[in-house]
Amino acid sequence: MATTDNASTRDRLLDAAAELFYREGVSLGVEALCRSAGVSKRSMYQLFASKDEVLAASLARRLPEYEERLAPGPREPGGPRERILHVFERLEKASTDPAYRGCPYLAALVELKDPEHPASAVARGAKEWLLGFFRAQAEEGGARDAELLARQLMLVFDGASARAGAGIETLDGLTTTTVTALLDASGTR
Repeated sequence: MATTDNASTRDRLLDAAAELFYREGVSLGVEALCRSAGVSKRSMYQLFASKDEVLAASLARRLPEYEERLAPGPREPGGPRERILHVFERLEKASTDPAYRGCPYLAALVELKDPEHPASAVARGAKEWLLGFFRAQAEEGGARDAELLARQLMLVFDGASARAGAGIETLDGLTTTTVTALLDASGTR
């Protein structure tokens, strides 16, 4: 029974952490996190050494969902150009949700500012995954400089995520139009 209770407590903590850190930022206190999850601080510290570890684990737990939500599935039709545009179409769609606060991995990196923080490592991994996805698609699509295009696409993605998440910008076709111009200029098909 204790294993199930620990799993349930862990799940509640990670679910609450993912929601609260995304909505309110990483400076959220342990008391608020535990209160939201319905667990005691003692229980939290039995499962995790620190709030930092909770944050890292919550980001890592959401990574497969993040990747699946952005990248087209292996069976979806389309070439490299369409797969790249798919990511930005998904970004534009996600940004219409009133609860959208931008990319959670970019937000963690910006807020933490500590490359040694355990959550920074998870967030960097998420951003490296996306950069690698863009690079692979650019190479397959015949881009003249796949590395440069991948970095440019990351700038558009992160900049659009941040601006939309802050409520400064409505993406409504903006990123797909911008990315189409980059793809055209790079020779990506």
